[in-house]
Amino acid sequence: MDHALEPAGRGSSGRDVTEPGFFSQVVDWFADAANWSGDFGIPSRLLEHVVMSGVSVAIATALALPLAMYIGHRRRLERLVVSITNLGRAIPSFGLLFLFVLWLGVGLSSPPALRPAIILALVLLAIPPILTNAYVGIQSVDDDTLEAARGMGMSEWSILFRVEVPLGMPLIVAGLRTAAVQVVATATLGAVVAGGGLGRYIIDGFAVRDLPQIFAGAILVAALALAVDVLIGGVGRLLSPRVATRPGAATERGITAGAA
Repeated sequence: MDHALEPAGRGSSGRDVTEPGFFSQVVDWFADAANWSGDFGIPSRLLEHVVMSGVSVAIATALALPLAMYIGHRRRLERLVVSITNLGRAIPSFGLLFLFVLWLGVGLSSPPALRPAIILALVLLAIPPILTNAYVGIQSVDDDTLEAARGMGMSEWSILFRVEVPLGMPLIVAGLRTAAVQVVATATLGAVVAGGGLGRYIIDGFAVRDLPQIFAGAILVAALALAVDVLIGGVGRLLSPRVATRPGAATERGITAGAA
């Protein structure tokens, strides 16, 4: 039997979060050594969640970023970006997940962290923010900066990768940050269709009415999403070029980025 279908976690059950001692039951659940070991333990479920989310964001980035770079640099196909963004916002993730499950099946032969239907749904969820932010970041680079780079004899490829991408990096990273947090949160739903990850604690907790386990699972998902947000934000600050504020800085920052 696939371990993703087994009850995740062990601990005391509670009826209501308003019960006296409910939060002490949550603490006891985290303190239970059984919940930190084996295939159902927190480290294993956390690794599954990270793998599931990381693979989905990586695939979405590989698909969306090159397209956004081309559209932003060439200033073409802007309507395609708008259409993809609006479509991504209009389709509910839960419905999309079940649509792919009906099409591809649950995929019990795959590891719990790599169910094809779940990965595909998460990839489509991550593409719109990555595509939109990367396009806007590259497209919004000042025209004077681009003309100065061309005047220096830089090729279009050099302008894209040495000027536009570095200057658009804050928005590019912001798109990745938004996509990653959304995917981490939505990956929890994968447990509904036999996926792995931290969502198992919530889904299996509902199955046996173990409210401390449900609450603990929600805390773990929220903590992971917050950690991802802080981590990518920190990386973004390291990658973003330092921008001066004095007159003429718009042109100089592009040339500086190119030289770097």
